[in-house]
Amino acid sequence: QYNLSTKQNNVDVTSHFVARISFLQFHPRKMTVMEVHTTIPPPPIRIGVLELQGDFAEHELMFQSINVATTGIRTLEDLEQPNIHALVIPGGESTTISKLLVEYKMMGRVQEMAKAGLPMFGTCAGCIMLCNDIVDYPLQPRISAIDISVKRNAYGAQVDSFECDVHSDVKAWMNGKPLHAIHIRAPRISRIGQGVQVLARFGDVPVLVQQGNVLVTSFHPEITHDTRIHEYFADIVREYVRKIKA
Repeated sequence: QYNLSTKQNNVDVTSHFVARISFLQFHPRKMTVMEVHTTIPPPPIRIGVLELQGDFAEHELMFQSINVATTGIRTLEDLEQPNIHALVIPGGESTTISKLLVEYKMMGRVQEMAKAGLPMFGTCAGCIMLCNDIVDYPLQPRISAIDISVKRNAYGAQVDSFECDVHSDVKAWMNGKPLHAIHIRAPRISRIGQGVQVLARFGDVPVLVQQGNVLVTSFHPEITHDTRIHEYFADIVREYVRKIKA
């Protein structure tokens, strides 16, 4: 007595991935349509976290707290795993991370993956590693994944580190509590290239920016209790996975 209609044009996927399927119920006197809502789960993702130096463990704990799987990346072989859908470059010492990526013959492969569109997320030193231009250090090896210029240690030495709340125009963050930024020997984003979106500022200075699948912050969201930036990046990765599997 029941007929299931599965017409492709009758599927309406919203931002919450809700699909609508109509069931036609036949009755001797009337026919009714019963609409049933089912939730399509987001695609599973696994994020690689570079574990050469820096606060990679804090990133891993942050992603685990929002139920996102991570894998530590320490070798070229780790990078080649087929189930790695993104790469995080943690805060730390950008010169050390640069040298180790080159020494372990990983830099070229990471650059190739960035050009291919793999989502990447860098915080503090990771922001320096992912930028196109390191002010005053043109010869420092870098990944060059986002069109910005960054000045290292722009706010001073370790004793000049500071915390602050930053303003964001991102709809998901505008009405909630401010994003809290911890700057530790932080870089300063001094130039924004074409196609780069500023997601948060400290005064007039960009501190959280995005270009395509690449997200960088000049501060350390991984050492706070606020998961929103990591959740935002996880959504970027999910959208990337949906597209490559479509």
